[in-house]
Amino acid sequence: MANPTIISCAVTGNITSPSQTPYLPIKPEQIADACLDAVRAGAAIVHIHVRYPDGRPSMELAHYREVVERLRAAEEDVIINLTTGPGGRFIPSEDDPSVAAPGTTLMPPERRVEHIAALRPEICSLDFNTMYSGSSVVINTPRNLAVMADIIRDSGVLPELEVFDTGDIQLANHFIQEGRLDAPALFQIVLGVRYGAIATPETLLYMRSLLPAGSRWAAFGVGRWEFPMLAQAWLLGGHVRVGLEDNIYLEKGVLAESNTVLVKKAVRILKELGGTVATPGEAREILGLKKQVPKAG
Repeated sequence: MANPTIISCAVTGNITSPSQTPYLPIKPEQIADACLDAVRAGAAIVHIHVRYPDGRPSMELAHYREVVERLRAAEEDVIINLTTGPGGRFIPSEDDPSVAAPGTTLMPPERRVEHIAALRPEICSLDFNTMYSGSSVVINTPRNLAVMADIIRDSGVLPELEVFDTGDIQLANHFIQEGRLDAPALFQIVLGVRYGAIATPETLLYMRSLLPAGSRWAAFGVGRWEFPMLAQAWLLGGHVRVGLEDNIYLEKGVLAESNTVLVKKAVRILKELGGTVATPGEAREILGLKKQVPKAG
């Protein structure tokens, strides 16, 4: 019998804005509540970004700490997955492309994983993409990724390798071959980001074929591709992700009023396809995780 499917819920992200949807959780309490509601609906993993009170993306340790402490104090079992994506964007000045324009967020790699070392979640993302995104260039150099990977490993945290195109997988595979990342690795295939891998069955099938044998993997589609790619990932034996970070609509023209309704739709689709949904405990077994309940501090 096939393993149950793990549902991750990315509850807020750093791109989706309150101007796009009034249902986006912003404050630490709102983010934690959204995570717990998603778990009650069927998610095993919650992927977490944090925000300033006005909705701007944050990398403040205090914001992460409050969310994590609320989740660890709750009765619900939940696997916490903290992002390390923010801090890698460069916007070139129009007058001099070598000079950073306002909105650039580039920071040292150690700073991007400070909250991982401090809070020690079970999982954290590690983005392998260097690509044009919106008005900025996302930059993740091999050197910076190596620094981040080492700190993540020293913290006892499982890195979720986010790959946005085939070259990202080649770089991740090189890290695995070098022994900088443990095998079997956990990959998250991202589809539908403009100028990244397009959201088609053929693309997903090809990207999956590039993963090392025995890899654990999931995939998700952005925007209107969220649920079609969820079905494709399940058909190919992968795990899945939904959430307001990736898509704000329940169906065409209908805003999702919460992350919970997106998770419930994912559960329904998986079950109608003949699948089963993993509990947090089952997800730990699948991913080889040992439940951590450290005191945040």
